Amino acid sequence: MSIVINTPNGNIGRPLVEKLLKAGRQVTLISRNPEKVADLVKQGAKLVQGSIDEKATLDAALQGAEALFWLSPPLARPDFITWAQDAGKQAAALVKAHGVKRVVVLSSVGAQTGPGTGPVSVLKPVEEAFKAAAPHVTSLRAGFFMENLLRDVQGIAHAGALYTATPPDKAFPMVAVADIASKAAEVLLDASWTGHRNLGVHGPKDLTYAEVATILTQSLGRPVKHVQVRVADLHSGMTNAGVPTWMADAFAEMYQALVDGRMDPAEPRSKDTTTPTTLAQFASTVLKPVVEQARPS
Repeated sequence: MSIVINTPNGNIGRPLVEKLLKAGRQVTLISRNPEKVADLVKQGAKLVQGSIDEKATLDAALQGAEALFWLSPPLARPDFITWAQDAGKQAAALVKAHGVKRVVVLSSVGAQTGPGTGPVSVLKPVEEAFKAAAPHVTSLRAGFFMENLLRDVQGIAHAGALYTATPPDKAFPMVAVADIASKAAEVLLDASWTGHRNLGVHGPKDLTYAEVATILTQSLGRPVKHVQVRVADLHSGMTNAGVPTWMADAFAEMYQALVDGRMDPAEPRSKDTTTPTTLAQFASTVLKPVVEQARPS
């Protein structure tokens, strides 16, 4: 019996697959591009070629499966909200049809709010669909990805500034994607939990943007300040940079939800939700090389 991973090419799915294979588990991958997962197949994973929104692909992947890891892909198409919800609901129906007992869903802080949270709006219906379909479901409600700071490289490199709509004194959880993959592997390899649960993945501590700026200043070796701007200014900045309007609209809705508190974690911080990688470690090892490369010569 295998564990099915629906996104084995991403920066969460790939390390998750590697951890499961290292633990000696059978893993089935869903991928449209066999060449992108050829190395994982060589390590022992089984490939089902196709898209996660295709019933035949999911049917083939879920045959004899013991568990499914489901990650809704990033915002990438104008009909994303409808498409991602429909894909998740179809997968949940097939989980029920195939008798798959365990599902781990990658979710987010703010998922409890539902509509009005941009890309995060997808997640509550997807969580609910899987909970209605399988007896044991864990929704990993992850905090703000540290990797999202890579979107701010130009501002950091050229202006020493981090532009957000979030007030500088509002604290929120920040987590490295490597730690999300580790938490997902931990949950998938643990057969002791039962029922339906939401589990936060919160990083080492909640941070304010004032604290983020201080940490980045120390880790990057150059001054970084936080500049609070209007959500409308962020929207204009995205469209002026060539981001499609539909995508800018979705992100702006999420940023407004952050400001309004609708993206605050529903799950309290605990030992189980706290993960090890600090922002200073991430900034020094991942962010700094990218910022250095982007700095004007």
